[in-house]
Amino acid sequence: MSLPPSFLQSRLAKLSRLAAHPEFAIGLREMLTVAPGIGAWGVMTGVAMVESGMNLVAVLLMAVLVFAGSSQLAALPLLSGGAPMWVVLATGFCVNLRFIVFSAHLRPYVRHQSRLRRLMSGYLFADINYVFFTRRFPTPATERDAILAQDAYWVGSGVCGWAVWSLTGLVGVGLGSSVPRSWGLGFAAILALLAITGSLITSRLQLLSATVAGVVAIVAYALPLKLNILVAIGVAVLACLVSESRSVRR
Repeated sequence: MSLPPSFLQSRLAKLSRLAAHPEFAIGLREMLTVAPGIGAWGVMTGVAMVESGMNLVAVLLMAVLVFAGSSQLAALPLLSGGAPMWVVLATGFCVNLRFIVFSAHLRPYVRHQSRLRRLMSGYLFADINYVFFTRRFPTPATERDAILAQDAYWVGSGVCGWAVWSLTGLVGVGLGSSVPRSWGLGFAAILALLAITGSLITSRLQLLSATVAGVVAIVAYALPLKLNILVAIGVAVLACLVSESRSVRR
């Protein structure tokens, strides 16, 4: 079923207004400052998809449509190793649990949007977008002009992040296994992800969860099917719940 021309015209008109707003360019420029780190991560993810043995169509679709680097890298070895689908889905779900918290925080910023537009807004948002956006707009706007400014920044930041990720992922797919490991792109990508994660830590509880998860993931590294990730997340969540309940009692 085709969409009516009036619907498409209204959507294009709204997108044009957002793209013409100064905050769109600001969001785009801020994302470009971290583009090298995102790009390194994207290239290595593209290479990993090729080396996993997936067919070319699936690799290309994942490179363009799946905007979730950490869960991609967590799922790829499971898929190539023939892990049960419930393990793959559970791993991806646990790795992306943080977005439930992000979306709960960001809901007041997008409650004026339609459901379809909220879904698209959520798709464009990743960790670093969340950091930049909440730093620039600590509280949701209530006036029309301020809401437009937040929407424009959101779209500019999101489109830039998605474009960098998808394009560099396709570059990684094109290069395949020809990327020399001596280039150190894998290590650069890990450093980029650590930098993004570290920028999200703003409280003692978050520091506790990151530390516990990191230690447990290393200790349980020998577990099969990357189950050390699930164990690390579970132990970190439990540690935070115990710590929070003790703080409440005190």
